Amino acid sequence: MPAPPLPPPHLPPLAGGAGGPDALRPLLDVTLDALRAGAAARGGPLPAGGPEAVARRMADALGDPLPEHGEDPEAALRRLVEAVAHGSADPADPLCAAHLHTPPLALAVAADLAAAALNPSMDSWDQAPAASELEAALTRALAAEVFPGPGTPGADALVTTGGTESNQLALLLAREQHAPHGPLRVVCGEDTHHSVRRAAWLLGLPAPVTAPLHDLAALDRVLAATPGPLLVAATAGTTDTGRIDPLPGIADLAARHRAALHVDAAYGGPLLFSDTRRHLLAGLDRADTVTLDLHKLGWQPVAAGLLAVADSRRLAPLAHTADYLNAEDDTDAGLPDLLGRSLRTTRRPDILKTAVTLRALGRGGLGALVDRVCDLAQDLADLVDKHPRLELHARPALSTVLFRPAGATDEQTAAVRRTLLTEGRAVLGRARADGRVWLKATLLNPHTTPDRLDALIALVEGSTPR
Repeated sequence: MPAPPLPPPHLPPLAGGAGGPDALRPLLDVTLDALRAGAAARGGPLPAGGPEAVARRMADALGDPLPEHGEDPEAALRRLVEAVAHGSADPADPLCAAHLHTPPLALAVAADLAAAALNPSMDSWDQAPAASELEAALTRALAAEVFPGPGTPGADALVTTGGTESNQLALLLAREQHAPHGPLRVVCGEDTHHSVRRAAWLLGLPAPVTAPLHDLAALDRVLAATPGPLLVAATAGTTDTGRIDPLPGIADLAARHRAALHVDAAYGGPLLFSDTRRHLLAGLDRADTVTLDLHKLGWQPVAAGLLAVADSRRLAPLAHTADYLNAEDDTDAGLPDLLGRSLRTTRRPDILKTAVTLRALGRGGLGALVDRVCDLAQDLADLVDKHPRLELHARPALSTVLFRPAGATDEQTAAVRRTLLTEGRAVLGRARADGRVWLKATLLNPHTTPDRLDALIALVEGSTPR
């Protein structure tokens, strides 16, 4: 086979085609060196100095953002990647433990590079022949994990940008299903993810009704007093504490009151892969729709969200035709119709990195990572519980631990977090629970070792005013 022709020398090379890998190879070396140099310059989980210092360094690296004439491509790549790496919060550092912000697996990042280079657009089959087939196969398989019963052969899942989009789609589908019977009323918990309330506003629904989902008797009273049609939005892994709502009891009440049931399992959904913790999701398969998010407990680069549906017929409201993308005669001739798979038009083949990860690790490998970080959270809770100058909120349900300096005020607790952030020594979140402010450690790095947990405790203690 003859070598591919070289591009004209005055044109920048492309990432795709037979010559794309050769064009990418030297740039990857530059990128990796810049990532390494930026991390070394940062020297910890977060850049020191706070927002002003980061803005100053970034301005110096960027210079004129729209120069009249360009510069050497490798120099531009090296300088800006190094500056962003230097100024980044690094979720791969065990002391970066504030949010559901996962350190992605190297394997998944490599697969994501391939997706970026090939650049399929998942809005028509002729732009993404193989990627569309891969997405169809894996989404059906993941939906079958959520809805494994023989009564749900039509289960399916849509790829989304994360929990927010998945929750919006769930409310949209429920609204359309119940539209002939009046406005949909959403019933959710006080600690339900903010995207559920925002989705209700975006879709023109009444403001959600707040109910204590962990108190089934109280929830029963709220459902009885709320005019339908109803949707109960439960959570399997709240953002602040990781708590899992009592799904079997909620499913019973939803059925009794003829309410739809959506479960936001963006955080806790991957417990499905854990043999030791899967039971915590009992009742999940009784939902109508379920949010999953594998850029949390799935170690994928952003974005890797899913919305699973128990019955693919629920997706009918998303059907849409644009003649240049899914003309009816093309669809009749057998070309797959992709527009009904999302409210977005152009979208990345985000399923590739997830498919590679699951193929390489298998259910057991991913489940072992889930168990690892959940066990680390129990270890950190033990350290806090035994410490005379720290207070533990509760035993962790997943991989989130809330704690605070014993005897500290809310203002002092919040100041500890800001001090560690400004100094670049640790990244902890904050949460309000039981009327008080708590430090939040969300452990998502399976490489974390006991000495790093000890270091985190020491940093909090050393930053607490005496």
